[in-house]
Amino acid sequence: MSSKLKESTIASSNLKSRSDEGIIVERIYKAVMEQRLAPKTKLSEARLCETFGVGRMHVRRALLLLASQGIIELQSNRGAYVACPDESEANDVFAARMLIEPPLVRQMAQSPDNIDLTLLTEHIALEDAARKMNERTEIIRLSGEFHTKLAQSTGNKFVFRMMRELVTRTSLIVGLFGSSENASCPDDEHSNILEAIRLRNPELAEKLLISHLNHIQSGLDMTSRQAPQDDLAAILGSE
Repeated sequence: MSSKLKESTIASSNLKSRSDEGIIVERIYKAVMEQRLAPKTKLSEARLCETFGVGRMHVRRALLLLASQGIIELQSNRGAYVACPDESEANDVFAARMLIEPPLVRQMAQSPDNIDLTLLTEHIALEDAARKMNERTEIIRLSGEFHTKLAQSTGNKFVFRMMRELVTRTSLIVGLFGSSENASCPDDEHSNILEAIRLRNPELAEKLLISHLNHIQSGLDMTSRQAPQDDLAAILGSE
């Protein structure tokens, strides 16, 4: 085999591997967000290999990616389980966001010319479209992404990284313990926050953000816990 053909074969194999892992990550993430995979459900490597028709290496890489996002937990000598945040952890996540986001939007409202308002406006349009289509997973993803885009627009990479981690954890908590009606940030609240920033009203932007986070947290039912499921093939099989 020529060196160029060999390199091409290796590249195709690597691309296929990333594709397989991406499918596994997406299916598990979506099943958790749609509350089809309950907290503490065991994700057996053997059963995942059988379900997706891939080898253990692909499954293990996918599980590592999901663990890095806080979607699952890898327990030593026990395997992988869907994460199960408790009320204390949820309170800590929202407390951390309260420390970061209200002063963040206050600062943004003081200098809105430094922000790409068009990008945020277009993002809100995507949220509205997802709501009209009742796409629960997409609604949750876009709702959280709005907050990371707010942080990203400041240009502070450390704040952005912290917010991305907090938003990912919040999305998991909302996906697990939010009702269908509270699957996302409430309608119009993002638009109102953005409008306060556009109008250079720091006090209003901060007030709306605090009310917004309280609204999201109050919509959670941390006592609602499904029993772990066993039929992974039926839940994660081809769509």
